[in-house]
Amino acid sequence: MMGRTHALTGLCAGLALAPLTATTTAQAVVLALVTAGFALVPDLDHPGARASRLLGPVTGLLSQALRAGSRWLYARTRGPRDERHRGEHRHATHTLVFAVLVGIGVGAGSAAWGTPFVVGTVLLGIALAGDALGDWVLPLAGIAGIALWGTSGGDLPGDLAGIGWPLGIAAGTGCLVHCLGDALTLSGCPVLWPIPIAGETWYEIRPPRPLRFRTGGPVEQRLVFPAFVVLAVLLSLGVPVA
Repeated sequence: MMGRTHALTGLCAGLALAPLTATTTAQAVVLALVTAGFALVPDLDHPGARASRLLGPVTGLLSQALRAGSRWLYARTRGPRDERHRGEHRHATHTLVFAVLVGIGVGAGSAAWGTPFVVGTVLLGIALAGDALGDWVLPLAGIAGIALWGTSGGDLPGDLAGIGWPLGIAAGTGCLVHCLGDALTLSGCPVLWPIPIAGETWYEIRPPRPLRFRTGGPVEQRLVFPAFVVLAVLLSLGVPVA
């Protein structure tokens, strides 16, 4: 999938989770935007991805490190029927294991380091979402921030610190939604690594070929993306209001 479609599906997932993870509309918006942003994180394993270019050399170096780690992991866990290639893009970061680790890492980091970590994670998620979905994300995040400021009695950082584990759920969900989206494309996605399937440790999960589509192709552009726009609007009507 393209970056904007990943971000949009992440936004939909975040809005769907809002009744379970947020207590106010503002919290729901923040967590949904973080889910949208983190739906781009798995593509850090590609040097040309939006996430890899977001912060210049900082995310560029992170992308290099993730590619190197993915190569190492692939070489050591490749099954007898896995393809003989480098094992970089759509490998280590495109698994359920990675999504769970990101979610636990963000939740635990929020608990350990509190407000600075939470604020940094929220800003990163919003920046990623804004880069993919457009400039309207930033005003929406600003309105949500002002609303949170008002409901927290002016202690916005303190109020954000209270959403640490929901923030972890949002981040991990975003990564997982990315994997599920890529599983619908022609190449599929090794979501279930390291479970061996048909002699492959990195078995690409995907539906029957007639149900798959090409990344950036007409099906994604004209059907999938517009459908999720409509879904995002419908889901936004169900977020908690307070």
